[in-house]
Amino acid sequence: MSANDAPRVQQPSAPHDSAFLKACRREPVPHTPVWFMRQAGRSLPEYRKVREGIPMLESCMRPELVTEITLQPVRRHGVDAAIYFSDIVVPLKAIGIDLDIKPGVGPVVERPIRTREDLAQLRDLTPEDVSYVTEAIGLLTRELGATPLIGFAGAPFTLASYLVEGGPSRTYENAKAMMYGDPELWADLLDRLADITAAFLKVQIEAGASAVQLFDSWAGALAPVDYRRSVLPASAKVFEAVAGYGVPRIHFGVGTGELLGLMGEAGADVVGVDWRVPMDEAARRVGPGKALQGNLDPTVLFASTEAVEAKTIEVLDSAKDLEGHIFNLGHGVMPSTDPDALTRLVEHVHTRTAR
Repeated sequence: MSANDAPRVQQPSAPHDSAFLKACRREPVPHTPVWFMRQAGRSLPEYRKVREGIPMLESCMRPELVTEITLQPVRRHGVDAAIYFSDIVVPLKAIGIDLDIKPGVGPVVERPIRTREDLAQLRDLTPEDVSYVTEAIGLLTRELGATPLIGFAGAPFTLASYLVEGGPSRTYENAKAMMYGDPELWADLLDRLADITAAFLKVQIEAGASAVQLFDSWAGALAPVDYRRSVLPASAKVFEAVAGYGVPRIHFGVGTGELLGLMGEAGADVVGVDWRVPMDEAARRVGPGKALQGNLDPTVLFASTEAVEAKTIEVLDSAKDLEGHIFNLGHGVMPSTDPDALTRLVEHVHTRTAR
């Protein structure tokens, strides 16, 4: 059976009634919903074909291209939700930050923020700055029908890390030096980024996104005491800013096992869990009143089908008593992943959890 011929779970008539949004709301579901971080991207040959010769940031600003790329994994894998194709630095680029995404490196900032004067680079984001996002989401929601669309943004800490370091970092030495050495400047930086992030999420929700995810990809580099004091207030400000829309809010970070309870405190309805903490233990750390998302190790997909299914069952068994569970990987789909392995995984979870 080819990926495109794989069986599809019957979809409801509206996103609100979808298994994904029901799980976010901790309501009974017909099956455990599945989607994957980075499900639209380099693992798909059709993605590489349409992106050929187009720089990453430019591709994020072409509504018809964004629509096609976002839809590709929905068509191929039969996932329960689409995630808007973009990048966490798009709102920074939109307000005039001189940055680029360099292949094999990641986002590189021409003029890192290191002083209070540098904060002047961070002006407010307006809907007009990202009109292509509004247009793309309008196109997408018409195409997706009852399949929910997840909007997303980078969390203030992760954005600050890129801006202060000037690019990706393993140590975050400059960002942490500011956080420890000039806490007032750090707080002002994260507060501005919280406003920009909230504005970016509002644009997506108002255009039709059914849920949003805040990626704090690098928060795992922090000790809990530093997260609580120096990061949580800004993330909480983002979640509070979009609370009135009533859409589920997801919070995810990598290596954040020690922070799961604090990430829940920040205000998310759903807490994402990477592969390092079993789902039942994650639920204990987060506490009641939250759905959880996760958490198969992405590298498992390189093993045999039998091994993938066995590890998947481990995740599902660990999550069987959760108030709400959305099946996902513990991080993004790796570029060399076999797309057919993802399609088989979706079918396996749907079949295994059918109620």
